[in-house]
Amino acid sequence: MTQILPTQFAALSGMAAAVTGSSSGIGRAIALELARAGADVAIHCRSSVAQAEAVAAEIREIGRRAIVVVADLSCPAQHVPLVEQVWNQLGSCQIWVHNAGVDLLTGDGPQLSYPEKLQKLLAVDVTSTVAVTREIGRRMQAAGRGVILTIGWDQADRGMGGDSAELFSTAKNAVMGYTRSLALSLAPTVRVNCIAPGWIRTAWGDQASEIWQERVRRETPLERWGEPEDIAKLARFLVSDEASYLTGQVINANGGAVR
Repeated sequence: MTQILPTQFAALSGMAAAVTGSSSGIGRAIALELARAGADVAIHCRSSVAQAEAVAAEIREIGRRAIVVVADLSCPAQHVPLVEQVWNQLGSCQIWVHNAGVDLLTGDGPQLSYPEKLQKLLAVDVTSTVAVTREIGRRMQAAGRGVILTIGWDQADRGMGGDSAELFSTAKNAVMGYTRSLALSLAPTVRVNCIAPGWIRTAWGDQASEIWQERVRRETPLERWGEPEDIAKLARFLVSDEASYLTGQVINANGGAVR
């Protein structure tokens, strides 16, 4: 049964969106939020097809169209075909959220060597962000409209000690700098912004030690973890016409932390 969307959540009605890395975590929350706002959504995953299909099913329950696309973003040969598949299946794409990134903190990530981690981060977080958003940006320009969001890190430009922080700073600084330049290249037709999350309770946050839990409370004026839904609501605003005068911005979503 098709659900009637409340007026305040219909800002994206008639639009098509794609969210990379949206089978779980922040990507899943953004995909669902965009669907609630009226958009049809392409759910992307690398291997978690069952999870991606579950997100698509939730979107269909909201009353919006959803498709699942599978691509390994560490493989350059799959970058353009991913965009082509989304564009062809949805008929166009006015919103692209490039959320996909390598998880080095859970699963097999901690067992990788420093050079292996760096290689993976550069391939997915940097190279795929550049290649995919350039391709979708070109198509959006030709179509006469579009919005692109990338994902940075609120501590990237200030630095944080430790191997993982060094690696994430390298990758996310590249993404944030690229976003500012891409916004200039695609203006005025296409807007491009970056969300830089702080401490967000995703898979690693759920299993973090009490030392880290206390650190989050101490470093965040709002004294709590951010939730994926906090990022999703900001993403919904940034891709809507309500943010039509914002482009080339890196927006910290970190509970007020001063970096």
